[in-house]
Amino acid sequence: MLVVFFISAFDLCDATAFNRSHATHRSNAFSVIKTEEKSNEYSFANKALPVYRPRVKRKLSYSLWMHSYTKVQTNALHKKAARLFPIIEPILAYYGIPDDFKYIPLVESGLKGGTSPKGARGLWQFMPGTARHYGLKVNRKRDERLLTRKSTIAACKYLRELYSEFGDWTLAAAAYNNGSVQIARAMRKQKTWGYYTTRFNRETGSYVYKLVAMKAIIENPAKYGYKSKEQELPKLVNLDEMPQFIAGAF
Repeated sequence: MLVVFFISAFDLCDATAFNRSHATHRSNAFSVIKTEEKSNEYSFANKALPVYRPRVKRKLSYSLWMHSYTKVQTNALHKKAARLFPIIEPILAYYGIPDDFKYIPLVESGLKGGTSPKGARGLWQFMPGTARHYGLKVNRKRDERLLTRKSTIAACKYLRELYSEFGDWTLAAAAYNNGSVQIARAMRKQKTWGYYTTRFNRETGSYVYKLVAMKAIIENPAKYGYKSKEQELPKLVNLDEMPQFIAGAF
């Protein structure tokens, strides 16, 4: 049975994230239509999203629309992925981080890059203190948050710690966005466990959906309105070569 889901069905909690006067336009512009058999089409870190939950469907559909070509109007994200993924993917694999975490730099720095108002910088948007804690130099002369390999290695170390704390990669992603203390506090206060059953603040509550949407548009650009152009990617680094590859970052 086909189920047509409209963005304008946002519940009151999520409605503040967008202007209701545009709800009809958005629902017409993009909607998620799927069969029950394809309910595992969207996943993060090898786990399917529970799209049978109405709230999960709403948030995912909105995020997919926000990342569609209708909204973004540029192929810059795909070009950025083609440039970065051959460097990021083998490092994630070496540290045992699920491949889907390669979408964090696209969500964190996106099309803007630069330094955030809070002082986060680089592909992985590290704050200065966090960057130093995981081995990056950040001073007036040198900012290693801007180095792809070094910052990715630091991010992997951080993500491994977050996974050790929660035992769940989705919560690790949420904690990367908002800190482990805030994630644990929200679940404890609401007596819930898991990203999809807990209500976080607006940014963190949409974070994993943004990662999933980014994954969807990168893997299947034509479906979301992008021009599908095969790009020649640089050769991926073999895992046997990773010690030398990582050593070259220092």
